[in-house]
Amino acid sequence: MSTLEDLASKLAADTMAAMEETGDDRLYVEIGNMLAASSQSLEEAFLTEVRVRLAERAARRFLETKIAAARSAAAQNAT
Repeated sequence: MSTLEDLASKLAADTMAAMEETGDDRLYVEIGNMLAASSQSLEEAFLTEVRVRLAERAARRFLETKIAAARSAAAQNAT
């Protein structure tokens, strides 16, 4: 990974953790705006990292819900 990608990834991970801790689900937008003032490249890399992480989190929750429903249905059919 390049320095840019490393920095964006670490900042995205820290921002996601802060969003979870504070309940501020738009914190990444504020951080992105701060970055835009000084480095468009870092802003774009950061926003990409955050979007990918948010998408993965949503997909994982969806998958977990589907698996839980399937297991519940299987358990009910077994009885």
